[in-house]
Amino acid sequence: MTFREPFWLWLLAVAAALVVAYLIAQRRRSRYAIRFATLPMLERVAPRRPGWRRHVPAAAFLVALVLLTLAIARPVTDVRVPRERATVLVALDTSLSMRATDVAPSRIEVAKQAATEFVEGLPERFNVGVVGFSGTASVAARPSTDRQVAVTAIQDLTLGESTAIGEAVFTSLDSIASLDARAAEDPPPARIVLLSDGANTSGRALEEAARAAEAAGVPISTIAYGTPDGTVEIGGQTTAVPVDSDALAQLAQDSGGTFASAQSDTELRSVYDTLDSSIGWTMEEREVTTMVAGLALAAAVLAGLASLRWFARLP
Repeated sequence: MTFREPFWLWLLAVAAALVVAYLIAQRRRSRYAIRFATLPMLERVAPRRPGWRRHVPAAAFLVALVLLTLAIARPVTDVRVPRERATVLVALDTSLSMRATDVAPSRIEVAKQAATEFVEGLPERFNVGVVGFSGTASVAARPSTDRQVAVTAIQDLTLGESTAIGEAVFTSLDSIASLDARAAEDPPPARIVLLSDGANTSGRALEEAARAAEAAGVPISTIAYGTPDGTVEIGGQTTAVPVDSDALAQLAQDSGGTFASAQSDTELRSVYDTLDSSIGWTMEEREVTTMVAGLALAAAVLAGLASLRWFARLP
C-alpha cells in the first residue's frame, strides 16, 4: 500500500503519544489505589473487574484514530479489475499430425473443444479472431465480438500438410493491426494464443515471428499438446509425431508471452482457464480512502458501544 499524500502520516505520532499517555494513566491509577486505600478497601477502590473490558473502548478509539490518519493520507493499493477491452487471436494448428490419438479422441478434436470453451468464456467486449495454419496460414474469422462466428470457424477448420507456425504469427499480427487501425487513438491490448504440436516446417522462422510480435507489443501464449510418443498414419505409413515443446516455449519467451504443456484433455482445459484469467483481468492502482474511512467509523462505533454496554457512558 502507498499513499498519495504521505505528509499526513505524521499524525500517527499523535496516536502513539495517546498510547503512552494511556499506559501512564493506568499505572498511576494502580499506584493511587494502593497508596490511599486500606487493604480491606482495595478490592472496592481498584476492582479487578471488568478487567480487560475496560481497555476495549480505548483500543477501538485508537484504531479509529490510526485508520482516520491513513484515510487522510489517501491510501492507494493494487486491485484486480476486469479488463474489458482486448483482442485475442486463437491460432490453431491444423497439420496432419493433429490426427494423432495420444490425446483422446484426437489432438485436433480436443483442441477444438477447448478452444471453443475458451472463446465462449471471454468477456463480451473482447474481440476474438481465429487463424488456422498448416502449410500456410489464413484468417478463419476476423476479430469481432461475435462469438458464434469464431466458434463456427474453429469447428470448420480442416487438416493439411506441413506446419507454418511463423506464418500463423504474422497472419495473426496483420489481423490485429487491421483492427487497431480503426481504433488508432486507443488500441486495445492484444494477445495471440497459439496451439501446436510440432516444429515449424515451412514459412518464416520462429525467431523472426517472435521479434515481430515483441515489436508490436503482442505477447504469444503457446500451448504444446500431445505426448512424445504420438504417431499418425500418413500415406499408409505410421509416422512419429512427438510434441515439440522446446520450440513453442522459446517462441513464447522471446515474444514476452507464456508457455504451457498439456498432454491430456483435462490438462488442456485447465491451461485455457488460466489464459482466460490472465487475459481478462489486470492490476490497477485504486484509491481506497473510502474503505479505510469506513473501517475507522466502524472502530469508533465499536468503542462507543463497548463503553455504553459495560460502563453506561461514552468514552
